This record gives sequence, C-alpha cells and structure tokens, in this order.
Amino acid sequence: MAASLMQAALRRSLDQVRHVTPVRMSAADDTVGRVYRQAERDFGMLAPPLALHSPAPGPLAASWMMLRESLLADGKVSRATKEAVAAAVSLGNACPYCITVHAATLSGLLDSPTAAAVSADRISEIADPRTRAIADWARRSGSRPDSRSSQPPFTEEQAPEIAGVAVTFHYLNRMVDIFLTDSPLPPAVPALARGGLLRVLGRFMSASARAAHQPGASLELLPAAALPPDLWWAAGSPHVAEAFARAGAAIEAAGRQFVPAPVQAVLRTRLADWDGGPQGVSRSWVDAEVRALPDRQRATGRLVLLTALASYQIDEPVIEAFRNEQPGDEALIATTSWASMAAARQVGSWLRIS
Repeated sequence: MAASLMQAALRRSLDQVRHVTPVRMSAADDTVGRVYRQAERDFGMLAPPLALHSPAPGPLAASWMMLRESLLADGKVSRATKEAVAAAVSLGNACPYCITVHAATLSGLLDSPTAAAVSADRISEIADPRTRAIADWARRSGSRPDSRSSQPPFTEEQAPEIAGVAVTFHYLNRMVDIFLTDSPLPPAVPALARGGLLRVLGRFMSASARAAHQPGASLELLPAAALPPDLWWAAGSPHVAEAFARAGAAIEAAGRQFVPAPVQAVLRTRLADWDGGPQGVSRSWVDAEVRALPDRQRATGRLVLLTALASYQIDEPVIEAFRNEQPGDEALIATTSWASMAAARQVGSWLRIS
C-alpha cells in the first residue's frame, strides 16, 4: 500500500516538468507505455527525469535503457556503489535535483553520514576508503584527465557498469538542469517537512534498489545497433554495451531529424577542444559560435551549445527562440537529448577506467 501511495504521489510530481508537457501514465501507449511500466516496476517510480523525455519516444527509451542497464541491473557492482557514482557525478555537474534523489537512495542503502558527505561535497569525509575513492573518481569524471591521473579505484570487469552510470548521469544532469526544478519535492512542501519526506523517499527508493533486476530486460525497446568506437568502455559487459549502442543510435536518429548538420558540426568542433570545464556566467561565447550558422539555425545552435556545455545558462528566452525555429515538444526534447548525449559521450571517451 505504501509503495502504491508513493508511486501515485510521484506521478503528480510530473507537474514540476518545465517547458514541455510529459505524457501522463493514463495516456501512455506503445513505446512510452512500455517504458513507463518498466520504470515503475524496476525503478519503483515514474521519475520526472525520465518522464520529461516522453514527447520524444526514441530518446525516452534510450534514457531509460541507459539508466536501467547501468544503474539498476544486477552485475559486478553493488547498487550502493553505483548510487554513490550517480550522486557524485551530479555533484560535479551541480545538479541539485539528482544529488538529492541519489543521496537519499544512498542513505537508505549505506548510511546517512556517507550520503550527507556526498550531498555537502565533503567526499573526503566518507569513512569507507573504497566508496570514498570511487565517489572522488566520479566527482572528477567530467574533467579531461591528464597523464598524471591515477589509476581508477575499481577493477576492469567493474568498469563498464561504473562508467555507464557516470555517462548516464552526465547526460541526465543536463536534461534535468533544463526541464526540472532544483528539488524533487513540490514547492508547496513546507521547509520543516522536507527532511522527513526525503527520508521517506530514500527508504522507498532503497527498497526498490534491493530487488533483483535481470540484466538486459529493457533491450527489446530499441533495435540492435553496433557499438561505436567512442563507447569502447562498455564493451566488457554485454548488457551495458547493447544498451548504450542502442540508446546512442536512437538519440543520433533523433538528432538527424531535428538538429541540422551545420549545428552538429559546430558542437562537435567545440567538444573536441573542451576540457570539461564550465563556460562562465556570460553567454557571449555562444553568440560567437553561432554567428557562422544560417539565420534559421542560430537559435537551434544556441540551444545545442548551451545544453552540452552550460545547461545552467538556458532560460525561457533561449527556449522560445528555439521554438520559433522548431515548434513542438518533440523537437525540443530530441534536440536537447542529442546535445546532452554528445557531451556525455565526449566525457565517456576520455574516462580513465583501466
């Protein structure tokens, strides 16, 4: 009964999604309906970071597949360790929504002091040395490593799952930045009640996390695809490799439909020189990048560059300018999904995992 009540409450949290209207559970069919049912069965909830993708079924299935097969599926790495990676990557990307959710789950799986240390960006205070080392690795994963970088604190057989969680959250953090508020709790919840509700959420999420999750159960949602070279880190785990190959192909297909080739080229050029660092407060760098694009592609180019490199700078005028070029929720989700994945794949290509 408690689980059903929590699921119902979390469905209502879809009202917090900004800029697009998510498909409601009652109206979900075909791919969207199958993803929603799998998510409630395996994740315990229809999470807003997943449901916000629903206007674009391909990116929706891709985001769920990456999340399920890296974070949820049983394998070589414990769920607690993977939750620590999710929370620490989100910390590095300054995504308070994801930090809150995954630190709450971590608290239910491990202990409150560990979760509190991650939430407060005090990873050095984590008592367990292995968890501390992996969280520190994840916290720094968004920066291009240099030749002095230390060896990763996990084994080669664990690497595909841990890298998969990291890449998934480098993707999701950007989408959450754009489409969700800073907290998973509705704004109307009083401040005094928030701590208690987050503890309830943590217990609910950790209970779902302790259940068995068969690897590969989401793969039927998207057609098979070859693993591209930049996703090499996934090759050691069949279900992780299949998930990211299929998800990457689906998001690339969405990009071909909604992101013009010149815009894609501008982002790929910028990513090739990117070191993972922030772009600063000003958006003047974006104006310089899009100046060479055709007039009718500049708003799309601006949205794509900001999504990949400075999602925290996206505001309503950026969204509205894009809609003047490409109206509709599907176009907005497909475009931001493609840009988020391009950045996440770039991060994945430079991860030190061996």
